[in-house]
Amino acid sequence: MKKTGILNRDIASVLARMGHTDTLVIADCGLPIPDGTMTIDLALTVGTPDFLSVLKAVTNHMAVEEMILAEEIKTSNLTLYNQLITDYDGIPTTYLTHESVKHDISNAKAVIRTGEATPFANVILKSGVFF
Repeated sequence: MKKTGILNRDIASVLARMGHTDTLVIADCGLPIPDGTMTIDLALTVGTPDFLSVLKAVTNHMAVEEMILAEEIKTSNLTLYNQLITDYDGIPTTYLTHESVKHDISNAKAVIRTGEATPFANVILKSGVFF
């Protein structure tokens, strides 16, 4: 049995298959996920697991070149937005409309669905390289 790192076999597998510029989405429990897009559903109850805990676990094991957020997070979820720009200050961030973010999900390797239930708690992580 694995005893360190990401224990969820589906997340560990996706991370191992990520290449430069591939994308991975971490989503709140309400984000519509296109049919055919690999979904790793971690949602247990409203708020569990929360978005930031899942994001932290994933980014500890993934080289991230860029984060893509919905522009609307800046006004509709200021608490989460401030936490993200503080915690991930070194990662370039791009902002798209929420509609554009939803459109780009279909290009992702996978979507990790959390129990988060706050507005616009979604991020597209673009894979970088560690060298």
